[in-house]
Amino acid sequence: MPTDRLPEHEKRPVLIVLHQERSSAGRVGQLLAEKGYRLDIRRPVLGDKLPSTLAEHAGAVVFGGPMSANDTEDFVKSEIDWLDVPLREKRPLLGICLGAQMLVRQLGGKVQANADGSTEIGWYPLRPTEKGRLLMHWPRMVYHFHREGFDLPHGAELLAEGDTYPNQAFRYGGHAWGLQFHAELTRAMMHRWVVHGAHRFILPNAQQGREHLEGRMLFDAPLKAWLNEFLDIVFEGKTSKSVAVARAATLPA
Repeated sequence: MPTDRLPEHEKRPVLIVLHQERSSAGRVGQLLAEKGYRLDIRRPVLGDKLPSTLAEHAGAVVFGGPMSANDTEDFVKSEIDWLDVPLREKRPLLGICLGAQMLVRQLGGKVQANADGSTEIGWYPLRPTEKGRLLMHWPRMVYHFHREGFDLPHGAELLAEGDTYPNQAFRYGGHAWGLQFHAELTRAMMHRWVVHGAHRFILPNAQQGREHLEGRMLFDAPLKAWLNEFLDIVFEGKTSKSVAVARAATLPA
């Protein structure tokens, strides 16, 4: 295990892996900064190197992107291989959409589209599993922008399910986490995705742009609250407040 080299009061930075020149860490970055973490942003697609160890980092977040975890580009294969570093060192690791699918590939699982070509582009229902419910309270609706899903890797715990793509959230080894959905979008990010991704709204099961924006007004507040608590669980090992309250209520007086 890596050893501490920073003063106790100073948190290590979180490694942020992005996949486009203008991508940002969005709400994840904002919330991590509020929790006292600095962000070490790397873009392997533009030639940035990923560290050979996470000894000097609090963990890593690997974000989404328009490419596929099945693509043959060198940076995709290299990034999938690199995920062995946080897995081997047991560092907190969060993969979001493409990042989750890369993690699945590293763990030996498959990433593929549904046979009928159905997508999840817009807001769709989320159902926590029993293990998910024991971990925390989950939002009822979440935001998606993807054409492929993933198998549950061997040894992983399924935390949440969906209708079109069943595997929506998982945990592996107690420190690695994968999310198929996006909780990180700021309002500006969603507007940008709706404009630049409009050509995908004709795909099977995709929602139209107005539904993306209307859904945000209805469902974004609980999604943001969930993300804030989820990041505490991933990076600080905290227990969910809602779960703690529920457990306390079951204790004898």
